Amino acid sequence: MNETATRAWARMRELVVERHDRRKEVVDTLGMSFVKAKALRFLAAHPMTMRELAEQLLTDRPYATVLVDDLERRGLVARAVHPDDRRSKIVTPTAAGRAAAAAASEILGRPPAGLLELSERDLSTLDEILARISD
Repeated sequence: MNETATRAWARMRELVVERHDRRKEVVDTLGMSFVKAKALRFLAAHPMTMRELAEQLLTDRPYATVLVDDLERRGLVARAVHPDDRRSKIVTPTAAGRAAAAAASEILGRPPAGLLELSERDLSTLDEILARISD
């Protein structure tokens, strides 16, 4: 294994996962578990069936149902019969759900101060490198 690649990966992981993990801020701001906020963000991108949501969350349908039940009680999502398959339910965020998803996305998308202090050239180079390895 390439020692430099291992070191670079460790630094990226530390930066994102350990030093600037914004999940707790999302949980505190929205007053719900991070997985519920994650579900809302998926649903804000586009309404989904329970099955699709479970797949996106990498969980089973019964647990997705528990999550959606709570989000529905909070007035953040609504369930309706799927227009193409009456046996299926489609979950859609309400206006409050879209606002909560937007708040979570804003928190998660906020770059750390150290990144904002880099020069435009360094940021551009970093962006290009990350784009190449993300493919």
